[in-house]
Amino acid sequence: MKSVGVVGCGLMGQGLAKNLLKNGYTVFVCDINEQAVQNLVDIGAIKTKNVKALAQEVDFMILSLPSPKIIKQLMLDVEKGAFNAMQPGSSILDMSTNDVELTRELHEYAKVHKIEFFDCPLSGGPAGAEDGTLTIMVGGNKKAFPSILPVLRAVGKKIEYVGSSGSGQTVKLCNNMVVGGVITLLSEALLTGEKAGVSKEKMASILQKGSGQTRVMDVFGSNILEQNFENIKFSLSHLKKDINLYQKLAEHHQIPTLISQPVQQLFSTAYNKGKGQLDSTAVYEIFTELEIAP
Repeated sequence: MKSVGVVGCGLMGQGLAKNLLKNGYTVFVCDINEQAVQNLVDIGAIKTKNVKALAQEVDFMILSLPSPKIIKQLMLDVEKGAFNAMQPGSSILDMSTNDVELTRELHEYAKVHKIEFFDCPLSGGPAGAEDGTLTIMVGGNKKAFPSILPVLRAVGKKIEYVGSSGSGQTVKLCNNMVVGGVITLLSEALLTGEKAGVSKEKMASILQKGSGQTRVMDVFGSNILEQNFENIKFSLSHLKKDINLYQKLAEHHQIPTLISQPVQQLFSTAYNKGKGQLDSTAVYEIFTELEIAP
């Protein structure tokens, strides 16, 4: 059985590593959070001291990291970077949500080193990572795609090859922009209904039976209804980052961002008010705080 490295052992990385172990892979792990690493070592993973050391050991490297800046540094650093350490013929599967332009840049760097670089962003959240039921959107070399399918099937249920490098990230950024927009609109609409005399619970129940039905309500609705923003399904800081990346992508292609800009502003306001480590639905509190006096 081939070896897989997981760089980034947060909520998503933990689930990815666990399912790889369940499927018989030798799993190497690396993270600055030593407790997160130890949790995986306790169930059979192998600790590495840094990304370069991990890269030297594995056939496949999975990235589950919080920002494009960190990804670029860990891949390209002359002394400590992964590209200079991985064996030709190995593959990098970037399961982070990353910048499309950077993804294509890294894909080109990887080709020089005879390494395959796939963007494989995920949908399904920590619960999907834990259960191995993630949806995975893949961009990269179509001819090499079958070689990574066994690894993807170990952690995901719905796997979609989208197209050339950056295509997976494009779909993910558009998806997360829609999620952020729907969370924002649900927050406003449910508060409006409540102020007009209909409970949020009744509103949500009827919306889910009509043409306003949305998967976002199924995943995030309970947090809005209960105003339980410490129940983190997807952190506000991470969604804010993804919305910013979407904005960059749309502007690059000269698409008017008339709808997404106000959503971006609301998430930025929530972040600046210290809500970044709460769930994305904490944007609801911005509506209550900005509520217009009668």
